[in-house]
Amino acid sequence: MSGAEGLLVTLVGTNPVVQGLFGGLVIAFLNLLGALAVLVWRNPSPRSMNVALGFAAGIMVAASFTSLILPGIEDGGLLPVLVGIALGALLLSRAESWVPYVHFLVTGRSRSTIADSTEAPGAAQVHESTRAALSPNAVSQPRLTGTIVFIVAITLHNMPEGLSVGVGFGSGNIGNAVALMLAIGIQNIPEGLAVAISARRAGLGNLSYAAVTGARAGLVEIPLAVLGAALVSVVQPLLPYAMGFAAGGMLYVISHEIVPQMHAHERERLATLGLVAGLMLMLSLDVALA
Repeated sequence: MSGAEGLLVTLVGTNPVVQGLFGGLVIAFLNLLGALAVLVWRNPSPRSMNVALGFAAGIMVAASFTSLILPGIEDGGLLPVLVGIALGALLLSRAESWVPYVHFLVTGRSRSTIADSTEAPGAAQVHESTRAALSPNAVSQPRLTGTIVFIVAITLHNMPEGLSVGVGFGSGNIGNAVALMLAIGIQNIPEGLAVAISARRAGLGNLSYAAVTGARAGLVEIPLAVLGAALVSVVQPLLPYAMGFAAGGMLYVISHEIVPQMHAHERERLATLGLVAGLMLMLSLDVALA
């Protein structure tokens, strides 16, 4: 047992569900740190945010393969993992179609009653809301509702991340689970900051409230980490499906949401270099904790 594995067992014991809870708390805490960064780094440039999102995407790409897909194939073969990947991507795809309607529950108004809101509802609005949130323009009602959609979208995207950490601990491979926990936690930092910045620039309260909004988006990861660990530790044959499911959700988020966001402004080259740096970091963590 490596030093990281021994330390984790000393801290929380050998119960995979308790370990999953610990993992969920760690990644949610790092999301909180990212959100609190808005209190210090109040006005990051779009270029800086794109690099940070690219870094997060690189970590997620590597983690999807090294900590979920490949271990899942080793445990249960290729077919269960492929089935899980397809189901994870399809679920996130359907969830994306629900997000644009959330503003009605928040504001009580349909998009037809909001000025300048002529686009058809869809995932592209989430991308546009992100670009609007990162711009210094004045606050408007369409921008506010777009930011709410963006925050809910990020919350949905945190679901497969929390699930993947729980599945990692439920698999019994503590070293792999710790690497995945650290990777997801690190990439949660720029995500938490992005949500906090979006909330602040949309006029959703002062800096403190913006930080709370960013932190709140990551809270969903805690129960899902516990759920993932509980399911695979109780029903072991589900492990390769669960690993594939978590990876499919993460890969969908990367391709459909993060990559378009990091290319929404100039300096796409720096964002791509950030992705490579994130991938290198995750590979280094995986090797060091193997």
